[in-house]
Amino acid sequence: MTDPRVSVHSVTFPGATLEEMRRHWRELGVTRLSLIDTQLDDPGLAEVIATEGYSAETVFHLFTTPDALHRRIDDAARVGARAVYMLTGGRGKASWGEAAERFCSAVAPCLEHADRAGVALAIENASALYADLHIAHTLADTVELAEMAGLGICVDLFHCWAEAHLDALVERAMPRLQMIQLSDYVLGDRTLPARAVPGDGVVPVEAFLARTIAAGYRHGVDLELIGPRIEQEGRLAAARRGCEVVSEMLSRIDTGGDRGIR
Repeated sequence: MTDPRVSVHSVTFPGATLEEMRRHWRELGVTRLSLIDTQLDDPGLAEVIATEGYSAETVFHLFTTPDALHRRIDDAARVGARAVYMLTGGRGKASWGEAAERFCSAVAPCLEHADRAGVALAIENASALYADLHIAHTLADTVELAEMAGLGICVDLFHCWAEAHLDALVERAMPRLQMIQLSDYVLGDRTLPARAVPGDGVVPVEAFLARTIAAGYRHGVDLELIGPRIEQEGRLAAARRGCEVVSEMLSRIDTGGDRGIR
């Protein structure tokens, strides 16, 4: 049985229709959804969420303009999504500091709107391979930018597990932590994006979850499974196995008391 804290990001099933995603969610046994903002354009999504008893955990959005983010905040609120997390847009020829200030100024008008809508806003860490889309590539960059902008944080463990001082960075991020994304890495794999099912590689997934839960993390954990290894196994099969493995990890971490899920 899939732990109710676990979701599988919709990016795992590129191009899937709402009905296809509904079948996947049912087969995986998930109750939390991690969505892409374009899925919010489907008029049937809200009904599926309501009739199936799902909760929308997070929505991904690539920031372009304040107006576009305003609209996605409203869309997210309509389906009861808890948070919208973002990539910032690229920096072009600007320095990191210049790009950070530009992003902070651009996103500032959206903060009050999101607060009124009851939707948290966050940014995630993403590899420099995504420099055309984002400026926060290390967790250190992400924490600094989130503090500058007054935003929450989504930690993608795949992109930061090998960083120096990871424990200290996560401790600093904890008050802002809105989501943890999980996948694994098999040493020597150069077939980008090289993500693997948790438990198949060297990323210390269970130890990381244990530390963050012990530190007070009470939101969901999201499986982001893309790349050649996932394709070879089959997206649904890999997602099913990922749900099983991470659910078992969470069960071992739990003490049997209140999980504090919210």
